[in-house]
Amino acid sequence: MKQADIDNQVLVAKSGSSIWQDLKNAVMGTEADYTQIGLKKAIFLLAVPMILELVMESTFAVVDIFFVSRLGASAVATVGLTETYLFLLYSIAMGLSMAITATIARRVGEKRGEDAAVAAVQSVFLGILASVPFALGGIFYAKELLGLMGADQWSVNHGYRYTQWMLGGNIVIVLLFVINAIYRGAGDAAIAMRILWISNGLNIILCPLLIFGYGQIPALGIEGAAIATNIGRGVGVLVQVWLLLKGGKHIAVKLSQVRWHLKVMAGIFRTALGGIGQMVIAMTSWIFLMRILAEVGSEAVAGSTIAMRIMMFTMMPAWGMSNAATTLVGQNLGAGNPNRAESAVWKTGFYNMIFLVCVSVVYFFFNRSLMQIFTADENVIKVGAEWLRILSFSYFVYGWWMVSTSAFNGSGDTRTPTLINLVFFWLIQIPLSYVLAIHLNLEQTGVFWAVFVSETSVGIFTLWLFSRGGWKKTQV
Repeated sequence: MKQADIDNQVLVAKSGSSIWQDLKNAVMGTEADYTQIGLKKAIFLLAVPMILELVMESTFAVVDIFFVSRLGASAVATVGLTETYLFLLYSIAMGLSMAITATIARRVGEKRGEDAAVAAVQSVFLGILASVPFALGGIFYAKELLGLMGADQWSVNHGYRYTQWMLGGNIVIVLLFVINAIYRGAGDAAIAMRILWISNGLNIILCPLLIFGYGQIPALGIEGAAIATNIGRGVGVLVQVWLLLKGGKHIAVKLSQVRWHLKVMAGIFRTALGGIGQMVIAMTSWIFLMRILAEVGSEAVAGSTIAMRIMMFTMMPAWGMSNAATTLVGQNLGAGNPNRAESAVWKTGFYNMIFLVCVSVVYFFFNRSLMQIFTADENVIKVGAEWLRILSFSYFVYGWWMVSTSAFNGSGDTRTPTLINLVFFWLIQIPLSYVLAIHLNLEQTGVFWAVFVSETSVGIFTLWLFSRGGWKKTQV
């Protein structure tokens, strides 16, 4: 064998060993400085655990709807209508998470670990305060909330307990978002991943047991799905808090820091307002869409709900890569290196586009097969399959929108995406959906095409605005 061949084999072996070592570090966690190591490696180390974290989250959503769909279209519609209110909660939790990730990442990039820990504690306090109104509304007004969304009689009379549990116990949802945002901002993405695996692993085990019963465990129906979620996520939050006090590789909280610090809290809240605003706009847009679909019928709501779960599942790797961009932008701006922050976004956006093009191909050719996994109702299958096919035309643009929005949020500029969402979702998507679906009698098809037009447009515009570079000057 020639020496050149031997050298090539050695290089290949070293490369393979390096990839496996990086994968191990990504899953187990690493003390790497993301402002110094190579960008491709930094993206890999952050994106892998973030992808695995979100894949588990979306796996539960798919498993949950798989079992609930066995209870009928009205049960699925109950989940979908309840989620319209949970989307409001998610918008607040995700808006807080954007500010938290940006703040923690900036402090870590500046090498100010003590300040990062103080910000983490105030973030948890904000999350607790945000959960209270939703808990009160869910516990005392579940039936009224379902009725307001146009729920059928079965949902109001039998499905309301699902709504009570999901909204009443929402604090575990909020804290799961908030504390994992702390870990992601610090660069401890592997910890956030393991929390979601524990939490949603429990959900997946408990969901069928509590819905259908087993042995001495009674069949609780749709209420069982909500109880399983609360138990699983509650355990996840307890583990989060324990690990935060124990200390990760990039952040640790001391008991002496667990106190109110109003100035820091106010700073996070101000940054969070933009994040909350952009998510409220996006999520309330979904509420209006569901309300329009409810006018069409329960099959339209059920088909859209299942399609949405499928989309959540397949998009999680893309969101994971986008979250990696958020952390890299925040930490590198904190380290005084805006050009490296921008380069991280372009690289991540390219990877996102490639992935979502592959997803689009699956949606286009196998949309009915995907829907048939969850339901045998032909009308429900038809609705969901149509939405997946229409969305397949724009997913490659959507990938760039996700990453460029993450860049704005990672820099702390949450105001710009808020204004963008206001125009494209409230002023374009909702009116266009109503006109096409109701006035032109296109029903759910009109809604789906309105979503296609608005979300393709917002993706192109946001990427153009990102390329102008104003986000690099944001102070947090």
